[in-house]
Amino acid sequence: MPKLKTHKGTAKRIKVTGSGKLVRGRAYGNHILAKKSKARKRNIKTAAAIEGKIGKNVKKALGV
Repeated sequence: MPKLKTHKGTAKRIKVTGSGKLVRGRAYGNHILAKKSKARKRNIKTAAAIEGKIGKNVKKALGV
């Protein structure tokens, strides 16, 4: 069976931690920030974990 190619779009957006977890950035943090509350903007800054079936699919796309 041939090697699988890494999906480059996914690789640019998702990082694999040392323990093998998947981490992604959150959306909605680029513009129109005046109407968003401070708490909401703070939450947007934090990273989010990818778990479950989607995580399995992402790992396959990354070749992990």
